[in-house]
Amino acid sequence: MSDKKMWFDREDDETLEQCLERIQSLGYTVVARREKPIFKKEGEEYIPVKQQTQFQGIKNS
Repeated sequence: MSDKKMWFDREDDETLEQCLERIQSLGYTVVARREKPIFKKEGEEYIPVKQQTQFQGIKNS
């Protein structure tokens, strides 16, 4: 991935709005969002624990 594009993880203790503000303050514009489930293995089953939100940003020129 080039230096102009970067994926940012939303921290556990921040809201979506705070995450977007942080990305913007670093000089990036959000162009994509993805969510991935996080699982924990208990015995033979996988249990969903939380949802991880990521934003892709492009560096402002």
